[in-house]
Amino acid sequence: MPTDAQIIDETPSTAEEPSQKVHSPKFIFITAILIVAGWLGYEWWYGLSHVSTDNAQVEGHIVPILSKVGGFSTEVHVIDNEAVQAGTLMVKINDREYLAKLKQSEANLDSAYANAGKKGMTGRARARLGAAQANVSVAQANLDQALFNADKIEKNLDRIRSLIGRKLVSQQQLDDAEANFRIATAQVKAAREALTAASSSAEEAAAALHSAVADVNRAKADLELTTIQVADTNVVAPVLGFISKLDVEPGQLIQPGQLLMNIVPLDDIWIVANLKETDLKNVKTGDPAEIEVDAYGGLRLSAHVESIGAATGARFSVLPPDNATGNFTKVVQRIPVRLRLNQANDMEMPLRPGMSVFVTITNDTKQIRDEQTRDLS
Repeated sequence: MPTDAQIIDETPSTAEEPSQKVHSPKFIFITAILIVAGWLGYEWWYGLSHVSTDNAQVEGHIVPILSKVGGFSTEVHVIDNEAVQAGTLMVKINDREYLAKLKQSEANLDSAYANAGKKGMTGRARARLGAAQANVSVAQANLDQALFNADKIEKNLDRIRSLIGRKLVSQQQLDDAEANFRIATAQVKAAREALTAASSSAEEAAAALHSAVADVNRAKADLELTTIQVADTNVVAPVLGFISKLDVEPGQLIQPGQLLMNIVPLDDIWIVANLKETDLKNVKTGDPAEIEVDAYGGLRLSAHVESIGAATGARFSVLPPDNATGNFTKVVQRIPVRLRLNQANDMEMPLRPGMSVFVTITNDTKQIRDEQTRDLS
């Protein structure tokens, strides 16, 4: 049987067991509260200097390749997702019709040169102008001669008239002098009319030459346009990139302006993060950012804020909201923020337009603390 001493020793240990059972849940509860409070505090402190959103995607240039001329495609040298260099021949369009037009344009230009003339060639219009100008010179000389003769005859007539009163000349001489003066006056009139006609012919020849020169310029422009059309039968890549949505086959009839394919250059991409308007207070151009790429298991890349949109995304929608219609419901709007990577796009794990990313922007914590201090004061 147990002794009294043993009974006394066992009593305290029996009493401590329920006490430990009572305090253990409290400890766990308090510990959980402290953990949650610490996590909330950290989130609050982290949120002061960071803005995050999963409403972000990769953007880039998508260059549509359209045909500038029509015709049957004879060759297609690319396939979907193929990388092409700038200047690579992608599609060849039958150029027989355009080569025929090119020869016709060259012939029209030669004909225009034959009329207007060029270096080493006088040309019909220029020759006619030269002849007309020579006729003007002859007509002017004839007029000068007629005026000189008329002046001489008029002076002779005046002398005879002064002598007729003194009976020094006969009436027959006076009549002959007056007749000669009338003939000289008629010759001056005829010379003036000839000069006027020659001048008109010269002006007409000058206008014809001007028209001939315009025909040359028109023929040159037509030849240049036809040359461009011949070159456009070769559809080449304007930029470095990857073929996407190829929509042309050999032998297919292509219309001018038809979309043949797209080229996506991956050397110039950026990120557009649609931030809530309430998160933009401390975001500014140049703020550092971090990009997490979903496609590569959360790959992290450094970036910075390049620009902030001038309007919300809703303002550019097909049917922008009109709050004056009476069915107003306040919704936090989002503003696109453009970010640029700090490094070149890695072609082994490239970012492609349309990919989803998670964006975290770090604000200037010193500026935020100063603003909070001013608000408290």
